[in-house]
Amino acid sequence: MCTQCGCSDTLTKISPSVKILIEQDIQAAHNNQVFNDNHIFSLNIMGSPGSGKTSLLEKTIVLLGDRLRIGVIEGDLETSNDAERIRAKGVPAYQITTGSACHLDAFMVSHAMTHIPIDNLDLVFIENVGNLVCPAVYSLGTHCNVVVLSVTEGDDKPAKYPVIFRAAQILVITKTDLLPYVDFSIDKAALEVVKINPAIKVIELSVKNGIGMDSWINLLNNGVKGMSPLAGV
Repeated sequence: MCTQCGCSDTLTKISPSVKILIEQDIQAAHNNQVFNDNHIFSLNIMGSPGSGKTSLLEKTIVLLGDRLRIGVIEGDLETSNDAERIRAKGVPAYQITTGSACHLDAFMVSHAMTHIPIDNLDLVFIENVGNLVCPAVYSLGTHCNVVVLSVTEGDDKPAKYPVIFRAAQILVITKTDLLPYVDFSIDKAALEVVKINPAIKVIELSVKNGIGMDSWINLLNNGVKGMSPLAGV
């Protein structure tokens, strides 16, 4: 794990220093201003490895790619596999390889933004490093934090990892096509996360069969419309 957020220190756990947080907040605010200036709706996609984050983005590109200009920033410890998957869908993507860092930070994202056509996009996804702990600590400057939770992970994850669910505006429960084969209660998971974050929006979907994708797509369309310079005119 990384030394930036303190997760490698058994005494400090995941508490970053005040100085780091201040620097992060300043850079995150700058990133947010860049998104705003370019009328881009931006989302920070967080979740465990294998939760279905990249698959959700691939399906989203298929459904929206002919209507919206989409860019993706990928975060992983090693390899450019996810960015290559996204590029194969015809969308610009930049891969951040963090080495040992278990999360993205605002400075990494700022650098990555210079490698995608930021002035010619409507929607930017930042897929964070697969982790249910550290990504919640650092703001990236996006408009929305999304947690992706698959039904294969267990419905107790919100109770066990409350910080990341508290930091999110949206919970996407994925792989619902597998519900007949796993021990997962959507009602239980939703109840737990609402206890932690009453304002969170819960979306249930399956990339495999497409059920529930319309709610996700509508949310994205509304977000992009809200960023339009003509919004409210």
